[in-house]
Amino acid sequence: MSVRDVLLHPHQGLRDVAEPIAEVNAEIRQLVNDMWETLYHEDGVGLAATQIHVKKRLLVVDVSDKHNQPQCFINPEIIETEGGILGNEGCLSFPGMYLPISRPEFAKIRALDEHGQLRTVEADGLLARCLQHEIDHLNGIVFIDHISRMKRERALKKYFKELDLRKKRL
Repeated sequence: MSVRDVLLHPHQGLRDVAEPIAEVNAEIRQLVNDMWETLYHEDGVGLAATQIHVKKRLLVVDVSDKHNQPQCFINPEIIETEGGILGNEGCLSFPGMYLPISRPEFAKIRALDEHGQLRTVEADGLLARCLQHEIDHLNGIVFIDHISRMKRERALKKYFKELDLRKKRL
C-alpha cells in the first residue's frame, strides 16, 4: 500500500469525469488499498479516485470515529434520495475550507465492493453526505459547485489566501 498525492483545487483533474471499471481485479484492489491508506493518512472520511488523478469510478469512505469501518464503492450509482438538510462539508482537495452545503438527507447507493460483489447501501447522516460528495467528484463536480457564485468567490478568495500562507510556511 502507498499514500497517493491528493489533487488540490484548482487542479483540472478534479473536473475529470471518471470512467466505469470493467473488472474488479488485483490492480483495482491495490488501488483501493492505496486509497484507504491515503484517506487515513489525510485524516479524511471519503476519497474519490479522481482526487488522486485516477479516472476510475471508485471511491472509499470511512465515517467511523476510529477509522475502522472502511467501505469501497466501485461504479457507484445513486438510485434514490430523500429529504434535504444543510450541513457543513469539507474536502481533502480544498484543505481548510468548510462550507454549508444542502444535500438529500438519505441516499440509496448501488455499487460493487472491492471483491466485485454487487451491494446496495441505504445511508443517512454523514455517510449519505459523504457518498454524495464523493460521487460528485466522480462526475467532475466539486462541493463549491453547490453554492451561489457570490459565496463561491468569497470562499475561494479565502481559500487561496490560506493556501498561499501554507506555501510560505513550508
